[in-house]
Amino acid sequence: MTYSHIVLDVDSTLSGIEGIDWLASRIGGDALGQIAEMTSAAMRGDTPLEAVYAERLACVRPTRSDLAALAEAYIAAIAPGARDAIALLMSRGVRVMLVSGGLRDAILPLAAHVGIAPSDVHAVPLRFTVAGNYDGYDTSSLLCRSGGKVEVVERVAPVRTTVAVGDGITDAELKPIVARFIAFTGFALNDRVVALADDVITSFVDLPPLVLS
Repeated sequence: MTYSHIVLDVDSTLSGIEGIDWLASRIGGDALGQIAEMTSAAMRGDTPLEAVYAERLACVRPTRSDLAALAEAYIAAIAPGARDAIALLMSRGVRVMLVSGGLRDAILPLAAHVGIAPSDVHAVPLRFTVAGNYDGYDTSSLLCRSGGKVEVVERVAPVRTTVAVGDGITDAELKPIVARFIAFTGFALNDRVVALADDVITSFVDLPPLVLS
């Protein structure tokens, strides 16, 4: 089958960090453990994403400078082989998109690093004060809640020829609508996600052969 689009998750897929947990690590103390557990519960599917999204951001309250630092961390922790794999896929006419519940301002530089246009980045925008301090997030974003990726992908990609790749339960929710769902376990292993996947890969080196064959 010929695939026209690939939808990639970002945290623990394209990059080896969870953005909100990384931001919490800059605060330290009890916040890190609490936020990491909320993130894990949401990615496992034990807790709906919308039940923890606002609470995590309220704990961290990232500034513009925090997001700039996170952008650098995303790039430093990029999955081995990802940049070359994306370049190869795009050279063969496959459109690569990022669909993430992560923070758009921090993801955009990572997207640029791998050659993905801003228009193909779907993530959650934050609001800031004039001084660059946290002033909330776009609560209307579909990506703040469970099932949101399904609605976004249905709007932006031809699902019958789309491959989805990710590590979390919000990625696995795409399985019923896309042509192929690939679980990425190079950074995190989620048994529920693996059980739902059509294929499982541990490296981006393995992605082009599955998509282009």
